[in-house]
Parts: sequence; C-alpha cells; structure tokens
Amino acid sequence: MTKQVVIGRGGTASVTALALAESGDHVTVISRSGLGPDHPGVDLVALDALDTAAMTEHAAGAATVFNLAMPPYHTWPETVPPLFGSILTATEAVGANLVMMGNLYGYGPVDGVVTETTPLAATGNKGAVRARMWTEALAAHEAGRVRVTEVRAGQFLGAGAVSIFSLLVQPAVLAGAQAKVPQELDLAHSFTAIDDAAAALVAVARDDRAWGRAWHAPVITTTVRAVASRLAALAGAPEPELAVLSDAEVTALAEDDPFWAELFETKHMSHREFVADDTALRTTFGVTASALDDVLRGVLPGS
Repeated sequence: MTKQVVIGRGGTASVTALALAESGDHVTVISRSGLGPDHPGVDLVALDALDTAAMTEHAAGAATVFNLAMPPYHTWPETVPPLFGSILTATEAVGANLVMMGNLYGYGPVDGVVTETTPLAATGNKGAVRARMWTEALAAHEAGRVRVTEVRAGQFLGAGAVSIFSLLVQPAVLAGAQAKVPQELDLAHSFTAIDDAAAALVAVARDDRAWGRAWHAPVITTTVRAVASRLAALAGAPEPELAVLSDAEVTALAEDDPFWAELFETKHMSHREFVADDTALRTTFGVTASALDDVLRGVLPGS
C-alpha cells in the first residue's frame, strides 16, 4: 500500500485525500486542526507544518507530499515562505515527490490568455511570493534534490470551495438576496471546480511526465453573472440581483477585516478578462473540466 501525505484541510485537500484513499493508497492528512475526511484509509494528524522535524517524521515512507497548506490570505508574504520552506525541506529529507497546489496570481497582469509558459511577473506581494515559492521548488528539482510539480487553479467552485464566488455570491443567490461582489460581472474569468483540481493533483503525481514544470488545472471559463444565473436556475431561485462593490466600499470593509484590502492587488484578475488555458493538462493526462451545472448541483441544499 502506497503512503501519501496531504498537507491542509480545505475542500481541495479533503477531496484529494479521499481520491487517493479510494484508489487504495494510505493517506496521512496533516493540518493544525487535525481535521479532515472520515475514511478508513485516512489518518488525521494535528501538526503545524512549520515543525520541520515533526513533518519529516510523519512524511517518512511517503511516495508524494501534496502541499495544499493555505495560511490566512492577508498574511501570505510573511507566512508562506517559512511554511513552504519547511514542507520542501521535509519532503526532500524523506525522498518523496512534491506536488504543490498553486494559483494564477504569480503571472501578474497579462494581456491575452495565460499559459504555463507565461512569465511569472507578479507586481503584488501575494503573487510575488507564490511565484518565488515555485521558483525555489523548481530549483530544488533541477538540482536533483526532489521531484516537484505544481497545479495552478482558477477561482474555486463547488462544495467545500472557498472563493469570492462561494463566499459572497453563492449564499446570496440561494437566499434570493442581492450579492455585492468585488469583481466585474460580465468579463470572462477562469474558474476551477475543487473536484477537478483534486483530479489534476492525483494525475500529475502518478505520471513521470509531470515533474519539473507547472500545469493549469481544468478551467471553466465563463462570467460571474452566468455562473450565478445557472445556480439560481438549478436552485429554483429568482434571477440573481448582482452589483459590483466600488473601491470605496472595499476600502470601508477593509477597516474591519484585512482580507478586503488584499483584493486591490488582484484587480487585474477581477476587473479585466483573465483567462487560463488548460490544454496542456487535458492533452497530457486526459483530465478535463466538469460541466458547470454538475459542479453547481453539488452546492444546492440537500445535495
């Protein structure tokens, strides 16, 4: 039985752990809370991944370490480097492979469709730190110290997703209430279902062609208004009432919650078209995006 280690307890981490366990692997899920999916093939460990020695002990014998750790959004520049560094060090120490869950922030503002060969030219702190973490992991790969790959997802959708859509739009639409969003409503945007992200992570971990480069997770390219309208139709709810939050409104919200101030860095993704190309993953591993309606049915009450 192959041992796998999943670090993190969010929706994508849980789905990834379950997919691995259901395929016959034995999975150790590490998070500070010690929470995670209930499955006989999954062991839950309460551990801060900054503890490199303890991480190394629990990762011993693993084929792959999946890094899906995610500190609080507004702390990334300070918290991500030591956390990711500890995970990389522990993975290297036990001789495992490293699969990283990434996002599209590292590219920075881009004109046109984003591919995996688009330069990592982020101008903001969160994007720059994500780009730096991949660059450091890739350097370790190229030095022969560890095999690494990264799957970069769009804005998450689906049961268990945590994103602007899932937090601000989804509950309002299901309640028949107005949703105010820090994102333009009718511009093309790339979303990723968390089940599709998990499928991509598992696929790249099991294929020698994956190592030493990044891959875009399957994407559903559509608009916020279109996703909200489909969700309402599937739920039997009224046509959504949507509005865009102004900069002044976001600034006012940031007085009570630092999360909101962080959104200004990614306005190039929320207030301009920002579309990722997932062709490489689809053609290499055969992992494709789920149908939008199928993803949204999973968030309906009682599903």
